[in-house]
Amino acid sequence: MDNIGLIGMVSIIVSGFTIAIGSVGPALGEGRAAAQAMTAIAQQPDEANTITRTLFISLAMIESTAIYCFVVAMILIFVNPFWNFVTG
Repeated sequence: MDNIGLIGMVSIIVSGFTIAIGSVGPALGEGRAAAQAMTAIAQQPDEANTITRTLFISLAMIESTAIYCFVVAMILIFVNPFWNFVTG
């Protein structure tokens, strides 16, 4: 197998692992945050608006980690810097 094929194969495998591992953590974090928010709303229903607003901000921050992993995977697949190094 030539070097370009090897780099392409490794890039696809690594991007798959990046998406797989990078999405498990945020999914667990979002589930835990939602569960804690529901518990807090059940204990203090008067503060539901504040808890919900904080929950949505927290979920957006947690989701950004998964989005960064997706961006890294897309860079590895489509704009891999190692291809220019091998062909140059």
